[in-house]
Amino acid sequence: MESLFNNFSTLIVFLHVLSAVIWVGGMIVIRFAVHYSMQNVEEPKIKLGRTLENLKRFFSMVIPSIIILLATAIIMIIALGFKGTELYSTVIAKEAVWVIMTVVFTIVYIKRNQAQKAFDKADFPLAKQKLQPIASFLIPLNIVLGLIAIYLGITLRGF
Repeated sequence: MESLFNNFSTLIVFLHVLSAVIWVGGMIVIRFAVHYSMQNVEEPKIKLGRTLENLKRFFSMVIPSIIILLATAIIMIIALGFKGTELYSTVIAKEAVWVIMTVVFTIVYIKRNQAQKAFDKADFPLAKQKLQPIASFLIPLNIVLGLIAIYLGITLRGF
């Protein structure tokens, strides 16, 4: 891992930061731009359909980002020798935040799929019910956690 990181450190850090930006930045855009613009759509069926489509497209970017984020984190933790240092507790805290975020993302993913199934059966009230916690609680929670993780990452880089 050390030689991998030494030979490709710029690329590994770049991919790590880019993945965090896509995940956290994407959630901010979904919650504070797309969500509010969707409130202007009056037809419930169209609103639900667009929301489901937006989340599906978001997931297609976020899932690879989560995988890259995890892989690059493991490489950096091992290669930079954080274990046994005073910064290791920060590393553990940061990774714990990302794990919680991944669990929340998984819940969002499941709820979106449940909403899609209800939508496909024309059960629009159930589809709306399944989507409601995503916008009101789950995405905002992950935004806060993501910002904390980014802050911890900056702390680890010494800036």
